[in-house]
Amino acid sequence: MAIKIGDTIPHFTAKDTDGNDFKSIDVIGKMPVVIYFYPKDHTPGCTAQACSFRDQYQDFKDLGVEILGVSSDSIASHQKFAKQYKLPFKLLSDSDKSIRNLFGVKSGLFGLLPGRVTYVADKNGVVVSILDNMIATQHIPKSLEAIKKLV
Repeated sequence: MAIKIGDTIPHFTAKDTDGNDFKSIDVIGKMPVVIYFYPKDHTPGCTAQACSFRDQYQDFKDLGVEILGVSSDSIASHQKFAKQYKLPFKLLSDSDKSIRNLFGVKSGLFGLLPGRVTYVADKNGVVVSILDNMIATQHIPKSLEAIKKLV
């Protein structure tokens, strides 16, 4: 069952960019958060999306927001991707697709690619906005707009 606006972000654990255990309970319910699911490191659309979040990262941080990127790529792939593009936020490795399944993120492009979905949650962990389309760069301004409505 897919997460909808008004639902609370479920708790999950994953390995982050540095190989550390990330526990959503340490962030969810404590500050606003943007969790974006993307198909694959080092692909054109995903790189554009990650770099757009990077370029606006300070705007999100100034509003007290944590950004988390999630894909099924390995920790090593995330490390290379984050280093190459100087990404200041955590990327989470969802190699078994358990987080993607927990959120109900469907595959896109006729089931060939993992879906691209961005969730914006308030400081209580309640989803206030969902962006579900494959046009990567549209997610950033709309996420920021949703966050600005919260503060």
